[in-house]
Amino acid sequence: MACRVVPFAVAAALILALAGCSIYERPRRPAWRGEAEAACLAQKLIHVSAYVQPASEIDGPGICGLIRPFKVSALLDGAVRFNSVYTLDCPMIAALNAWLTEIVQPAAQARFGEPVVEIESMGAYSCRTMNNQPGGHISEHAFGNAFDIGGFRLADGREILIFRDWTRGDEQAQAFLQDVHAGACTEFTTVLGPGANIFHYNHIHVDLALHGNTSSGPRRICRPQLRPSPIPGPPRDGLPNPPEIDEDVDIAQAGHPAGDVLALHVGPGPAPSARIPDAYFAAAARVPPARAYAPVPPEPVRGTIREDGAFVPEGQPSDWDLPSTIPPR
Repeated sequence: MACRVVPFAVAAALILALAGCSIYERPRRPAWRGEAEAACLAQKLIHVSAYVQPASEIDGPGICGLIRPFKVSALLDGAVRFNSVYTLDCPMIAALNAWLTEIVQPAAQARFGEPVVEIESMGAYSCRTMNNQPGGHISEHAFGNAFDIGGFRLADGREILIFRDWTRGDEQAQAFLQDVHAGACTEFTTVLGPGANIFHYNHIHVDLALHGNTSSGPRRICRPQLRPSPIPGPPRDGLPNPPEIDEDVDIAQAGHPAGDVLALHVGPGPAPSARIPDAYFAAAARVPPARAYAPVPPEPVRGTIREDGAFVPEGQPSDWDLPSTIPPR
């Protein structure tokens, strides 16, 4: 019996040893995350300030954490503060700064005439699964690579809140939130806002997850798909807006606008500038083709030439005189 037990004992020991290597080995964080942090710092995409302070490495639990985390209280050198202090990695801080500069602040100035001075956030680093669902995939929040935006505060104190203004705000507030959501899709690889799913009804989630590459760049997830609304005011190129199109008018009834010159100058001295009134262009658009106005040949008139050379038509004067418009007395 002893001889039979030994082989089984050896096999069991080998199985336990191999199992121990796979079960108890600590999970490893994907290498690209640390590489992205290092590259961001090497390129000096952010800098340490009173608002962006380096923190100690976060190592676990599990694969959660950051090698070079930062405690952030404001962006754009303090111009846009947070409602709290959040832990983020370097790439996320750089992307948020770019988004504020290129998208958020221009949209706020165009819509409200005021800059954004505060972001109401709902979270940054948190070692958890997506949407806090048990058994779900690990969230980008677990690596300080995601940020949740609940609203904005303008310089005049006005709050633009996503849970309230996304669908119930005034026209400009709704348009502003659509502007910043659509613009975020060019700066981040994941953007989820109200309508994406039931978990994002009150905030916009942005992150820099690695979804793979395409021929045109990194693959991006942007939900819902939105287009920026037209921004009021003069266009960004500085040129004036085109004039409104006049309604069709009869040029004969249009009159002569003050300051407009309709004929060439005759006489000594410099000629004034000849400006055709705008009403002309509206009327000219209504003129039928030239063939509709082809001259009609006059009917031949019979008569005789007097000795003094005058032409005397045939018939009585009433045949060619126009009827009088003077009433009889």
